[in-house]
This record gives sequence, C-alpha cells and structure tokens, in this order.
Amino acid sequence: MSQPHAIPRPLVRLNQWTILLSVILTWITGVAWILAIPLVANLLGVLCNYNPIIRVGKLFLKNALSTYIPEDAQQQKFNSSIASFCLAGGILGYLLQWQVVGYLFTGMVAIALSLAIAGFCIGCFFHFQLKQWQYRRSLKKA
Repeated sequence: MSQPHAIPRPLVRLNQWTILLSVILTWITGVAWILAIPLVANLLGVLCNYNPIIRVGKLFLKNALSTYIPEDAQQQKFNSSIASFCLAGGILGYLLQWQVVGYLFTGMVAIALSLAIAGFCIGCFFHFQLKQWQYRRSLKKA
C-alpha cells in the first residue's frame, strides 16, 4: 500500500481530538484501556500506513481531499510515533499501578495535542530539528 504525501487537515484534527478525548476519558473514568483505541489506530498508521480513525473520517469529508489544507504524511507519522510511545507508556503506567508514570505520559500527550490543536505542533518542531541535525551531520561526512 502506498503512503500518501499529504493528509487533509480535518483528518489530522480528528485523530488529534480522538487521542485527546481518550486521555481525558481515561483521567475521568480511570479505565486505562480507553487509551488502547488511539494507540492501536496510530500504531497501525505508523507500521502499516492504515489509521482506522483517519479512514473512517474520510467517509465524512464533503469535498475532494485535495481541497483541504494538506498536512505532511511523513510528519504525521513521526508525530504518531511519539504519541504511540506516550500512550503505551501511559497504559503501562496505569496497569502497573504507577499512577505518576501514567499521568506523566498521558499528560505529555494531552499538552502536545492541546498545543497542536491551538496551532503549534511541538512534534513538528522536534522533527524539523532532527532533520536539520541529520543534514548538518551529512555535510560533515561529505
């Protein structure tokens, strides 16, 4: 399956809101398994290029995909990797009764998603810095 070069912003926002709401529901209910929904969806997106949340969301878009503001697919994959790591850490923390660890990992996800929804993507910033570092490193090797 080929990976798209861009993902329409409404689908990225849907995925972000799904993760954020699952974190909030976990905090309210204390049911850590709620985090498994976005974790599995994002892991499938990272590993198999198939995020069920985004696929279902596509069914509800009214316009052609090309009419929406595009988000870079590689960037979103990087962000999903970070979110998946933090969600897994949160689930593990809660299941092992390490509440501080659970809240720490889910709190990081909640803060990052809140910032992203507000317009500043910290994952994008880290990805850019990583690419800059890789580029500078390649120049030194040449």
